[in-house]
Amino acid sequence: MTAIRLHAPAPGWALEADVVVIGSGVAGLTAALRCAAAGVKVTVVTKARLDDGSTRWAQGGIAAALGDGDTPDQHLDDTLVAGAGLCAEAAVRSLVTEGPAAVRRLIETGARFDTSADTGEILLTREGGHHRRRIAHAGGDATGAEISRALVAAVRAAGIETVENALVLDLLKDADGRAAGVTLHVMGEGRRDGVGAVRAPAVVLATGGMGQVFSATTNPPVSTGDGVALALRAGAEVSDLEFVQFHPTVLWLGPDAEGQQPLVSEAVRGEGAHLVDADGVRFMLGQHELAELAPRDIVAKAITRRMRERDAEHMYLDARHFGARMWETRFPTILAACRAHGIDPVTEPIPVAPAAHYASGGVRTDLRGRTTVPGLYACGEVACTGVHGANRLASNSLLEGLVFAERIADDVTSCPAAPGAAPDAAATPDAPAAPMPTAATAALPLPETATAAEAATAPEAATAPDTAATAAEATTAPEAATAPDTAPAPEAMAAPETATAPETATAPDAIAALVAPEARFAIQRAMTTGAGVLRSAASLAEAAARLARLHSGAVDALAREGKTAEPSVETWETTNLLLVARVLVAAAQRRAETRGCHWREDHPERDDAAWQRHLLVSLRPDRTLAVRTTDTPAFPATIAPFPETESYQ
Repeated sequence: MTAIRLHAPAPGWALEADVVVIGSGVAGLTAALRCAAAGVKVTVVTKARLDDGSTRWAQGGIAAALGDGDTPDQHLDDTLVAGAGLCAEAAVRSLVTEGPAAVRRLIETGARFDTSADTGEILLTREGGHHRRRIAHAGGDATGAEISRALVAAVRAAGIETVENALVLDLLKDADGRAAGVTLHVMGEGRRDGVGAVRAPAVVLATGGMGQVFSATTNPPVSTGDGVALALRAGAEVSDLEFVQFHPTVLWLGPDAEGQQPLVSEAVRGEGAHLVDADGVRFMLGQHELAELAPRDIVAKAITRRMRERDAEHMYLDARHFGARMWETRFPTILAACRAHGIDPVTEPIPVAPAAHYASGGVRTDLRGRTTVPGLYACGEVACTGVHGANRLASNSLLEGLVFAERIADDVTSCPAAPGAAPDAAATPDAPAAPMPTAATAALPLPETATAAEAATAPEAATAPDTAATAAEATTAPEAATAPDTAPAPEAMAAPETATAPETATAPDAIAALVAPEARFAIQRAMTTGAGVLRSAASLAEAAARLARLHSGAVDALAREGKTAEPSVETWETTNLLLVARVLVAAAQRRAETRGCHWREDHPERDDAAWQRHLLVSLRPDRTLAVRTTDTPAFPATIAPFPETESYQ
């Protein structure tokens, strides 16, 4: 089956497994441990060290109805409100009802949460959007680090095979289009080096987020959208990518600060810190019933408005009333980070501003974590399970990774046909698939590497320059429709016939034109200025035009000259960033309303009649984007066909 893959050397080595898990955060390691416990051969691939995933950066905690008087229904209500009308209620209900038991299993695995010295019970705090104290934390403000420590220790004790310092490249498929493993590049010398492959009939994406698509983010450097990009090239659908959560309180390090920025956890506000302007005015009072503990999208917007009103580059978080002892015991990590940058929260307010933090959307899955590609699963931040809707509720991310990783493992290990196999029409989205084939039966030839010249003459690649839109065409098309039911007719924006011809099992893979690493900063600047906290038709059009020029330049060089950027980790990452940036901007252009963490200045109101629905995006063989809109807030089954409605370059 035709797919798009990165230009890379041919794999020089291969491993066999029943399941390959990509990522070593809470989602990936939980899936690996649960699969291994069922007797399945698992290989974990991680981009850095095993203990260096995004989970370790989580400060606040993990949300679950563990306290007296709290219930899953109350947790569900808070999650639905934060999600602004786009949560999948069945997914949220699975999260909140299975969450408490999943947290207890995490404790049995070895995670140590902060407990009361008097009763021994888990200490719980509040964060934005929660009406109850239901956030369990560890090490004061080092919850993610403790969860990561416990899971890494358990994986090592279980003897699960791991491949560290490895960037995943592309999905391998069999002749029927099912997932059959991945190609990857191991960075550095060791037992395995360079490009290789892990053959497995079940592939679990748990690669984390894509925060590095923006200039300033709380995400670590490894968060370059690799999982979403891989899934798109493999033919999977992504959804809700326009909903990027900007954390309201990120330590402000100056106007030119770039890369990973220190987070000031929501839990600081949960314990009573106040947001104030330069005059000491608490501007969140009267903005929302929960004031500083309103959902994150509301707080981020309020901070941004106040900054604009005062022509200020940041606001302040004032927690001087905590005193030194509370800062040192409850928030030691944040205290150390602030002091490292010359700020002492014990004696002065903390300068803060919103920064990119979390992708509420991602690779679309059902309740078992199955994507639209059979055998390919996704969980954690890379996935769009429907839990978060238009805005994630604070501290639901660790719980989502935990719960849906367990669901994936159960589907992979305890069913009647191959993992991720499409259920029949009568099957429910939550119905299990079946026992998977072994790694031996899933073996298939590894892909051969095409030269740049060969890639340029492949059928899909040859049509790319002719189908590339101008900047104006690429950016004005979405604005032609202010609501889904007024979208232009499919033929008005369709790609040429050669680009949408039926795929065949013998057709060659198209090669993705690689983007030079120096384009990374141009991508980040375009996204920050055009698709950041504040968006408009004009800002998004400018971002789309800048991204289109980068994309067209790479495609033209490949198709006309047979040239592409030199394959390398930095090049592959930049290529991934450009792809996810294009998808994000295309979706943000199309969604002509303000909802959750998507704020359109030119469409400032939420429009349920037109937009209480999802945008689904896929990548065509000619590398253009196909976008469609769901009819209702509910997601279609992951095995639904993909009728094309709009085209973006």
